[in-house]
Amino acid sequence: MDLSTHYRRFRALFLFLAVLVAVGTVGYMIVERWTFTDAFYMTVITVTAVGYSEVHPLTEAGRTFTVLILAGGITFLGVWFALITSLIVELDLTDVLRRRRIVKSIDRTKDHVIVCGVGHTGRQVVHELAESGVDWVAIERDPDRIEWMHAQFPDALVLHGDATDDEILRSAGLERASGLVACLSADTDNLFVCLSARDLAPELTIVVRAYEEATTEKLYRAGATHVVSPNVSGAVRMASVLIRPSVVSFLDVATRSSNLNLRMEQLTVPSSGPITGKTLMEARIPQQTGLIVIATREAGADEHGFVFNPSAETRLDPGDEMIVLGTPEQIDRLRSYVT
Repeated sequence: MDLSTHYRRFRALFLFLAVLVAVGTVGYMIVERWTFTDAFYMTVITVTAVGYSEVHPLTEAGRTFTVLILAGGITFLGVWFALITSLIVELDLTDVLRRRRIVKSIDRTKDHVIVCGVGHTGRQVVHELAESGVDWVAIERDPDRIEWMHAQFPDALVLHGDATDDEILRSAGLERASGLVACLSADTDNLFVCLSARDLAPELTIVVRAYEEATTEKLYRAGATHVVSPNVSGAVRMASVLIRPSVVSFLDVATRSSNLNLRMEQLTVPSSGPITGKTLMEARIPQQTGLIVIATREAGADEHGFVFNPSAETRLDPGDEMIVLGTPEQIDRLRSYVT
């Protein structure tokens, strides 16, 4: 809601009050020949209509002047209460309409990712999903974080609630989602989210953050598909900087530099299309898109079934996965090319 209009209205109203008090004070000093203190006090109690007795007995002219000041004071009070009521109603109405719009938008969303918690980690996840063009719905219970999200993403679908609540997860479209990321501030909360999500959506891909390494195995038993520990991944990165600094520098430049914005992306071979049933040489993916095919994995293979640096004779059957490296524009060209 734009508050500038309300700000201008209140500013004009207080300017009117200041002018009214000034006119009343000067008027009583001239008409009744009172001191400044008496005139100012009489003006204030008249404008606010508090009903106190007169400072001094009024003359006929003084009574007429008091009626005029009283009319101005009543006008001020009426407009004041009207503006306050309008502001409160509009704030509530804006919030209600925004929640209704969010709920309706979520009801139309499918194959999205649910992000539970938009703290430091959750915000990075949301930015990555947004840059990749993936639809997402966030769940957060901190109103300040929700306002921050709406400031960064005006059309963001953010639900205010506790992600450990089954009803909130359902409201976020859990049954229609393709994945869920649990990155709440406590491992116990992430554990509850994982249990609820796995029970409500048995086939859902669930990624959970674990602060304590000891909770990793518990999260897997609770139904997590993948568990990410910042402590472990951070330690691996710190060691890699010392052992293989050039590799780490290249990955930083490739994935974070604004001048060389490369991404690793996965793509599933469709049931039919220009590359289906062909070898990598016949598919001519680098020539058509400029991408580099880093790895492939046959349909149904486990998570360790990747073939890195596949040969030109590698066959691309329906359901196989490819891991490619390139710019977002090249990845978009690949998606258009294979369909």
